[in-house]
Amino acid sequence: MYLVRPPFLMKKFSRSMIWRLKTDKKEICLSFDDGPHPEITPWVLDQLKAVEAKAVFFCVGENVQRYPDVYARILAEGHLTGNHTHNHLNGWKSDSKKYLNNIAACAEEVKSSFFRPPYGMLKKSQARRIRKNYTIVMWDVLSGDFDRNTSPEKCLDNALRYTREGSVVVFHDSNKAKENLNYTLPKYLKEMIVRGFSFVLPEPISSSPLRGPVSSSR
Repeated sequence: MYLVRPPFLMKKFSRSMIWRLKTDKKEICLSFDDGPHPEITPWVLDQLKAVEAKAVFFCVGENVQRYPDVYARILAEGHLTGNHTHNHLNGWKSDSKKYLNNIAACAEEVKSSFFRPPYGMLKKSQARRIRKNYTIVMWDVLSGDFDRNTSPEKCLDNALRYTREGSVVVFHDSNKAKENLNYTLPKYLKEMIVRGFSFVLPEPISSSPLRGPVSSSR
């Protein structure tokens, strides 16, 4: 079970995170979680290149280690990357020291000032530590491509129905999302262009540079 759009109260009490871009223009931020994947990520990059769209890829550190050439292509084509932990850990289910160290391990592979917690699960104490070094990027629209109980048609409807000015939209360049993504992404990109939307990248909440990986030390 998942919510396509997060509840207002959740966003209200997490204002230090990016949920939606501050704009009244027809601009949206595309994001892809859980890669890089040796087949799916290159396909996604091809789709984005065809429409001259940029996106932010929240990468799992161990996947970057496995597929460095795919990761290098993401950067070479002008996309942003973000830290998504080294082993796709659930913050709610993880000891905070272990969780922060896992982010630090990912930071060895992914040099970025952006972080997105896997599953969107993050303890307040973890968030306080992470914000010292990263801008935490959540989302305004969750396509549901990862859910095998969601049909490709429903996935496309989720994305199209809820996208609005400033939306941060989540897809996944992962094996479990492959069927839904293959159906949804080309149609979604085409329709967004027809509607007059452009694709932009997020900016850090703080203008200060990244100060290094998160540490569990005080």
